[in-house]
Amino acid sequence: MTQQTTKLNTKTEVTAAPAAGAASEVKHETTLFAENITHVGSLPITNALLTSVSAVLIIALLAIIIRVTLREIPGKIQNFFEALLEGALDLCDQVTNSRKISEKVFPLAFSVFLFILVNNWLGLLPLGGIGLIEDGEHGLSFIPFLRSGTADINTTIALAIMAVVSANLFGIFSIGIWKTFNKYVNLKALGGIFTRVKKDPTVLVVAPVTFFVGILELVGEIAKIASLSFRLFGNVFAGEVLLMAMSKILPYLLPIPFLFLEIFVGLIQALIFSILVLVYFTIASQDHDSHDSHDEHAEGPDAGRAEEHEHHTAKA
Repeated sequence: MTQQTTKLNTKTEVTAAPAAGAASEVKHETTLFAENITHVGSLPITNALLTSVSAVLIIALLAIIIRVTLREIPGKIQNFFEALLEGALDLCDQVTNSRKISEKVFPLAFSVFLFILVNNWLGLLPLGGIGLIEDGEHGLSFIPFLRSGTADINTTIALAIMAVVSANLFGIFSIGIWKTFNKYVNLKALGGIFTRVKKDPTVLVVAPVTFFVGILELVGEIAKIASLSFRLFGNVFAGEVLLMAMSKILPYLLPIPFLFLEIFVGLIQALIFSILVLVYFTIASQDHDSHDSHDEHAEGPDAGRAEEHEHHTAKA
């Protein structure tokens, strides 16, 4: 006899109870946090960490195999991976609009894409049914060995912090530390009050607004971390809860279409995260001051000549 209950609040609890009585019930809890499966010294090893390490090993092994089997005259498999990389680089160009930036950012963005993709798909393997049975405060509980690393908020926050900090470092190396700093604390705009107020009194209004826009940009960097991490974690964790709920309604048959859906969702989420990383790097490498000075020059004599040219063209 099998008794099953499903409760979704802060956690989803599924109880698979043998007929031996309440004392022998084994509970399977899909919690918001990753579960400990062992310790290395004082360091707890969670099932999400184990999956993340497995993902890294799989990617490293795949890279070594591809590197060892590289040939001057490529075979079918090498042709496939070369076409895959070329297509990914072209997609990168469409986001950055610059092959120079793409060549610098592509290794990081593609590595993040592979890490998230392999993590997402490892969490869908039926190996999640293999794990430990521990005797806790609420009786016996089943803890699976595999839980997608991206279903752990710690992993997604770490990825998001890495992406945002790396983008700002890339901006510093691209346009300099002073211009990057001025994006957030725009001292140049405040200084313009004293140097431009005689020629342009509107700077008394524009400069403070520009300064506070820079402060908002700084808040936006923190919002990027929250947005990146919670989007990825929420989608992957919700997928795991959905598959578990479907498997308890009609085991084996009902989860199959949702399993294919989650494979697709895992691919899309990895693609979205890596494209956002590309966008952040591209924005960080752009010098807004050069655009402003270009605009100012455009408003000067050149702009007058351009307007005059357009006027003569219209007459013709």
